[in-house]
Amino acid sequence: MSRLILFNKPYDVLCQFTDRGTDTPRATLSDFIDLPGVYPAGRLDRDSEWLLALTDDGRLQARIADPKFKLAKTYLVQVEGVPDAAALESLRRGVALKDGMTRPALVEAIEPPDLWPRNPPVRFRKTVPDSWLRLTIREGRNRQVRRMTAAVGLPTLRLVRWSIGDWSLDDIAPGEWREVPQR
Repeated sequence: MSRLILFNKPYDVLCQFTDRGTDTPRATLSDFIDLPGVYPAGRLDRDSEWLLALTDDGRLQARIADPKFKLAKTYLVQVEGVPDAAALESLRRGVALKDGMTRPALVEAIEPPDLWPRNPPVRFRKTVPDSWLRLTIREGRNRQVRRMTAAVGLPTLRLVRWSIGDWSLDDIAPGEWREVPQR
């Protein structure tokens, strides 16, 4: 029977089990998860926080990570600025990026969510307001959400992937994981 692990990946943690990148050690998945044979479904940025699925089943890993399966991924996004109707509509229609048009996103402005504090904190500027979006996409290009919000004039300050399909970060603290029973 295959294993599926849901992990709340903290900010500044590499989405791999070993660090071969620098002379200065960085936090990796092995600092939090000691389960042999499970691998991340997709690669995630070190500077983001999110729900990460890990599995020992290659077919399940592909179904989660591969955009051809169009599994919805929902993000809570703190942006610099206040979105207007035109920016939200651009995200809903799809945004032109250097690597082509994105698929349409589901997006709405939301009140600041009740999240854990980020370490280090997001930069704060008295003269520039920030706001939050709930954004759902069904593809997964490199740094896509950050590039989409920047393209509509709303640079991302904090990015939290809240859910993948029916799985979410509900009741999983940063740095914690839980196993999901498989049928």
